[in-house]
Amino acid sequence: MTTAVLSARPGAALRGRIRVPGDKSISHRALILGALATGRTTVSGLLEGEDILATGRAMQAFGATVGRTGEGEWTIEGHGGFSTPAQVIDCGNAGTGVRLIMGAAAGFPITATFTGDASLQKRPMGRVLEPLSEMGVRYEARDGGRLPLTLHGGALKGLTYVLPMASAQVKSAVLLAGLNAEGGVTVIEPEATRDHTERMLRAFGAEVIVADREDGRHVRLPAGQALTGTHVEVPGDPSSAAFPIVAGLITPGSEITIEGVMLNSSRTGLFETLIEMGGDLTITNQREAGGEEVGDIVVRHSALTGVVVPPERAPSMIDEYPILAVAAAFATGETVMRGVGEMRVKESDRIALMAAGLQACGVEVVEEPEGFMVRGTGAAPRGGGMITTHGDHRIAMSHLILGLAAREPVRVDEPGMIATSFPTFASLMRGLGGDIAEG
Repeated sequence: MTTAVLSARPGAALRGRIRVPGDKSISHRALILGALATGRTTVSGLLEGEDILATGRAMQAFGATVGRTGEGEWTIEGHGGFSTPAQVIDCGNAGTGVRLIMGAAAGFPITATFTGDASLQKRPMGRVLEPLSEMGVRYEARDGGRLPLTLHGGALKGLTYVLPMASAQVKSAVLLAGLNAEGGVTVIEPEATRDHTERMLRAFGAEVIVADREDGRHVRLPAGQALTGTHVEVPGDPSSAAFPIVAGLITPGSEITIEGVMLNSSRTGLFETLIEMGGDLTITNQREAGGEEVGDIVVRHSALTGVVVPPERAPSMIDEYPILAVAAAFATGETVMRGVGEMRVKESDRIALMAAGLQACGVEVVEEPEGFMVRGTGAAPRGGGMITTHGDHRIAMSHLILGLAAREPVRVDEPGMIATSFPTFASLMRGLGGDIAEG
């Protein structure tokens, strides 16, 4: 993985029609459920980033046959379960991947050891291990439930689990383990999270019962269900679309159309927020693909105004706060982002890194334990910073977008990590007219 510096320089308006890579969350789930199913699963539009490729290799290690048949086109031959892998499962940088795979593996009488890169080894796994342990899983891990971690699955009992915090990853891990738990499982969400796992389980033939009650959303997976291979069409990733969208809003004279973006309501918090800030953002050609609502997003340069982002919106945009902070740097007034403490345990401490990076570019930021505030002047920030990303792809891409519209170029280190989620980022932005280059 290259360690060359990438620079973004202010320049021309951004114009064109693009399609961003397939959604990361759907791509992980398509590979995992395809491996758990019996028969052939075909996937089109799969994100071919490093995180997803790591999940594909893991599914092969657990006994599925996984093959690429064309650009974004993949086939998974599943055998209805996982077998003991011959090697350690290396999930690279993929937090979603490792947590969902542990849930899937938990239901089988196997032993598997999981590891990841230096960043993933720092991330907490306890929130997933707690409910899996209640179901009967045994494990050995580093302090705090961190990787490397060895999991012993099989003979699981059913569980009704109340999520202590909003987390689609924890919910998904419990549901996947529940496929092979005696009595099935119920997950109670005090705050509803993204429902991709529920939708995809249904696409593979499972019954998932969802009911909204006074204490939250109840997601029930009855016992004794088998999955059958199917076709999955992966829509465009809204978290990736966020970068050209914000670039279009903050770069004078710009107009960009992003085709085929997922519009699942559990993922559109950023779009709502940008519209509230005054962003000229419209959705056209709405349709359904792969069980998910999709549409084309047209974005034009806009004068933005700071807003207070409702904390309850965080689950629908937790990965988009870094790029929202960039939009806020160009807005007039203060943008307040609270209730986002989970950002501190992502690939990096994203609150601290965004605050440091924006401040290095002349933007006023107030950091809090569970959030931060960005004060914009309505004018382009100075820019000019050399950004330390700590290998976090979203920190790198967010600051490069800032550099396209700031007064001075912005440089980021460790840009190779961008390939984990958006391998075509730099070339796509250059195709729109953006000046992003090494050095």
